[in-house]
Amino acid sequence: MRAPRTTPHRIPKHTPKHTPKNRFPGLVAPIAALLCLTLAPASLSHAASGAAHTSTRVAPGAQDAPVQTWQADLSHVDADDAGVRHTKGALRTTAGTDDVSSAPSAVSAGAPGRHGTQVLAPHRIDHPADRFRAELDARVPDDARVAVDVRGRSGEGRWTEWREAGPDEAGAAVLPRAVTTVQVRLVLWDTTGGLAVRGLRLTADTAPGERRDQYERAGASAAPFTARVFATREGLVGHTTANGHVIRPDDHFVALPSRRGLSPRGTSDYSVRVCGPVRCETAPVWDVGPWNIHDDHWNPSSIRESFRDLPRGLPEAQAAYQDGYNGGLDGFGRRVLNPAGIDLADGTFHNVGLNDNGWVTVTYLWTGDQTGSTFPTWGSDVRVRQRPTTGSTVVDSLAGPTRVRVECQVHGETVTYDGHTNDAWAYLPDHGGYVSNIFIDVPEGWLPGVPTC
Repeated sequence: MRAPRTTPHRIPKHTPKHTPKNRFPGLVAPIAALLCLTLAPASLSHAASGAAHTSTRVAPGAQDAPVQTWQADLSHVDADDAGVRHTKGALRTTAGTDDVSSAPSAVSAGAPGRHGTQVLAPHRIDHPADRFRAELDARVPDDARVAVDVRGRSGEGRWTEWREAGPDEAGAAVLPRAVTTVQVRLVLWDTTGGLAVRGLRLTADTAPGERRDQYERAGASAAPFTARVFATREGLVGHTTANGHVIRPDDHFVALPSRRGLSPRGTSDYSVRVCGPVRCETAPVWDVGPWNIHDDHWNPSSIRESFRDLPRGLPEAQAAYQDGYNGGLDGFGRRVLNPAGIDLADGTFHNVGLNDNGWVTVTYLWTGDQTGSTFPTWGSDVRVRQRPTTGSTVVDSLAGPTRVRVECQVHGETVTYDGHTNDAWAYLPDHGGYVSNIFIDVPEGWLPGVPTC
């Protein structure tokens, strides 16, 4: 059983819980460890969330749904933000400063220009809600733009995807389920330095039944969605991705062509399982691309951001390349030269067994109904095995800390690592195998609330 840690087990926002640990040779390989980062709604207060106290009123209508409003605090720029600064009472990009070269861009897609990103601290609301509106107090020049993305979760479950929120009912962001913790991300495009966001007011309530039912039907499948897509190698070492990550040699992450599934910098909130010709790897989504930036092809057509006449799982670039869709052009009007629907960083590309661009099977792990217990893992290149033994076949590897769904647990081979000894193994249905409970990042050796297999 693992001994409890001396550091707090639940920490707000994205503060690292511990430094990377050494790896057990039978379970993990020498790949640089990623930071393990968690979010903690249980410890959040309105003050801790960096927002003014939420006000609540009852909206007229048959459902008498509570309407909650709060003012976001934009003054705190920290480690998961990139390309932004708060000065003279407003949030601004780094355009026109010496820091512009480090600003994020959808580098995988080759999108023109850079942007700034601020991820606000999670905010607890008083009543569950699934519809959100965002009103900006901002000076936005003609060549600039601001997007406000919203996501949510209940308890310690997985986050929903990001949805862009506008100021009125038509542009409201509707999440696939009611949530009690909300997080907001601002994305700022500005080339001149004239953009200034002075304030942001959020409103939460409940979507009308027919609109909510559309989203519930779209996410009705129990298992995460899986598709066969064409993968390309991202490379671009030294460039800055859409979430502010600077690409390193032998890096482990992927790019998908929509920011709806983009993880904040340093987190694995949205991860995919990529299975190539040799093996599988689970890696976080840290960039936007290839080709497009509004093509969440893993979502059902009814809620897809763009290209809604395409079937689920078919990237626009693939349809353009193979069938002449959109005149053979991508969303920027460029001629599509390959059918890529995912970009793989160098380490992930080689780990799954690709020597050249090729087809892979991708599971989008945040999709599906998300029922059951989920837990964070720690360490890098943690092996998932076919059976609860260190000698059985490796069916997946977790590139870095990942939140995993655990179906059940068993007593198997005893493992000793990093001063801990345990014979308990967790079965991960989305990854097709078992991982030693030592690598589940909770104090208990036998996971609480999880049945025996």
